[in-house]
Formats: sequence, structure tokens, C-alpha cells
Amino acid sequence: MARIHGKSGVVYVGIASGAAASPVAFLNDWSVNLVLETAEVTAFGDQNKVYVAGLPDCTGDFTGWYDDATSQLYIATRDGVARNFYLYPNSVNDPNQYFFGTIFPDFQVSGGISKAVDVKSTWKAASAILRYGTGGLNT
Repeated sequence: MARIHGKSGVVYVGIASGAAASPVAFLNDWSVNLVLETAEVTAFGDQNKVYVAGLPDCTGDFTGWYDDATSQLYIATRDGVARNFYLYPNSVNDPNQYFFGTIFPDFQVSGGISKAVDVKSTWKAASAILRYGTGGLNT
């Protein structure tokens, strides 16, 4: 694989619980954060701190411009029900690589006298967030 530019990314979120995911309009930035939980198990005589692995945490966010024609993210936050989620880092040149699962999205909208109204959704995993890539499912 080669390095890619983020210009062809796209995020899909289900309009309702269990609904097929559809594109979220006017987004321009996204992230997926995988953080491995660890527990310190350092004992007398160890040369440095020692850790054991726990479960990975998966969160992320996406931002863009507020779309007053849809309540997709707002409703998802208000009802507290998990939504289907797909994130394609390069939907044009590599539509077979994406992250997917279910998420609990948050909703934030902001604006000001000298700026456009923008939207941000910070999300947390409601199921395993997996990556499907060129070689198939990467669990």
C-alpha cells in the first residue's frame, strides 16, 4: 500500500438504530483512536516497570459543517441507541478498506459572528470496531 491523502474519506452513520448507514454530509476531518488498556504488574527485582495488556478502547471523532437538512447525528445522541458506522479513509481509490462497527456518537454544533457553523461528533465504540482491508478482515 501507498501513503494516501485524506481528501477522499467518507463517514457513514445509521439514521436510526439498526438502519443501514448513510453518508454524513459536509464532513472534512475524522479520526479513529485505538488505545490499549494496560495494568502495571511491576514486582520487586524488576529492572523497569512491567505491564500486562487489557482490552483496547476505540473512540474517534469527525467534524465538518453543520447541515440543517438532517438530524442524523442529533437524534443518535438524544436517543442513546447505537448506530451502524463505516469510515472509509480513501473511498475513491480503495473502497475495499474501511473501519466498521456500531458507535454511540455525541453531537456538538458551534458558530460565531466571524465563522461558519460547524459540527463535531465524538464517538465511542458500542461493539467491536474492526478494519476491513485488502487482505480481508483484520480483527
